[in-house]
Order: sequence, then C-alpha cells, then structure tokens
Amino acid sequence: MSEKEINPGVIEKFLQQLPEKAFNLGLRVVLAALTFLIGMQLIRLVRRFLGKALNRSHIDNDAIRFVDSFVKFSLYFVLILTIASGLGVDAASILAILGSASVAIGLAVQGSLSNFAGGMLLLVLKPFTAGDYIKDGLGNEGTVDAVDIFYTQLITPDHRVVVLPNGTLANGSITNFTKCRERRLDIPVMIAYEADIRQARDVIMNVLEEDPAVVKEMERNVFVDSLEESGVNLCARCWAQQNDFWPAKWRLTEQIKYALDTAEIKIPYPQLEVYLDRQKES
Repeated sequence: MSEKEINPGVIEKFLQQLPEKAFNLGLRVVLAALTFLIGMQLIRLVRRFLGKALNRSHIDNDAIRFVDSFVKFSLYFVLILTIASGLGVDAASILAILGSASVAIGLAVQGSLSNFAGGMLLLVLKPFTAGDYIKDGLGNEGTVDAVDIFYTQLITPDHRVVVLPNGTLANGSITNFTKCRERRLDIPVMIAYEADIRQARDVIMNVLEEDPAVVKEMERNVFVDSLEESGVNLCARCWAQQNDFWPAKWRLTEQIKYALDTAEIKIPYPQLEVYLDRQKES
C-alpha cells in the first residue's frame, strides 16, 4: 500500500483514542485484580465459616476435606468467570468451550468419575469410617486407614496396604465388623458320640462364665450344632467387646480344650474304617 492510500485521518483518530483506550484497559485490569483479591478473601471467609459449621455438626474429617475442596473449586471458578466477563470476554463462549471439553474429558476418565461419585456416596452415607474393620464383596478385608475422594485404603491384619476404588465399594456389598459395640463369638467344639452331651455343655458353660471378656449381660449358650461322621459338633456361643474379640476367641478355644481334657471328655479325630473282602482262589 502506498503512502497516498493511507488515510491520515484514521491514524490521527487512532492516536487520539489511544490514551482513552489504554486508560480503560488499565482500569479494567486494576478492577479485575481488586476483584480477584477481594474474591479470595471472601472465599476464605466462606470456607472458614463452612468448616466451623461442619465441625459443629460432628462430620467426619474426610467429608469435611471433600466439601471444602469442592466449595473452593466452585467459588474460584465463579470468580474467574466473573473477572473474565468484566474484561470483555463472552461468558457464553467460555461455558460452551468448557462444556465441550468436559464431555471429552468425561469420556476419557469415566472410571475416575465413577470413583469420585462413589467417594461422595461413601462420605455422605458413611457405611464405614476410619478405624472400622470391613470386608467387601470381593473378599478384601482390613481396617480402614483413610477414605479419600477416589480410593479407600485398608490395612490388613498382617500389615499389608490394600487400595480399593470407591466406585467398586459403593456399588458392592460391604460387611462392617466393628459398627456395633459387641460381636458374637461362635466356637465349634466336637465331642465323641460316647461322651455325655449334658456334661460337656456344663463344662463349656463354666468356661464362658469365668472368662472376663465375655459380656455377662448378653446371651450365652452351648448347643448341638450338627451330628458329624466322627462325633457330635457343639457350638459355644457368647458375646464379647469389639476390642476383645480375637483375644477372647483364641483364649476361650484353648480353655475349652483344657476343661474337656480335665473332665475326661474325648475330642475325636477323623477316622476311616476299611474292610477288605478276601476271596480264596479256587
């Protein structure tokens, strides 16, 4: 383009409007910065107020952390969208782009989204909390160490760490062994057919009554559970506190064996009788 084709009036008009446009742009930037700083303080106040309210409601720490993270992300998203609108960016265009991106990302990380949704259900419904001993439908069991947004961490009795996806836990069966204060003890005991069942029942009941871990206010019973090939299968049933369950089970099993030996009540072992039919050769 030659110099004759350049309109001097356009350049002069641009130079005249440049200070005003620069001032307006600078003013918008300053207002956006102030808005961001004020918004940060308001978000902190909202999070602090919400945290105090949740703590007064006696909600688990895992749920409090999850709610705090969700509220923080949501408020910062609204703040950034407000600042972008103030700078002249079309909010509808931003939402359309974010919507398209979220669909693509959702298809790529649908497994993580399932775990995220499962984590929300676990934190809201609370079928278990940290410190509970649980078992899932796949046979994984242990003490709950942490409930995160995506995964739940268990520690097995032999100190192995098992990490379970929250989506699988939320959609499957969960057995919580420590939800109640007491837990029932069932100890199988087999005696010989020649033994006196009444005497064996009295001996085992004495062991249950003398053990300090057995809850005396709850039912204690010894009954015939089944008739097996090698003997009569009895069951000693009582209740113990959750913290005393395994020590009480091991101790009672041992004490019942000693008590039956003292009473000369025989505990049989599997036996197999084989008969041979020998025919003489003609």
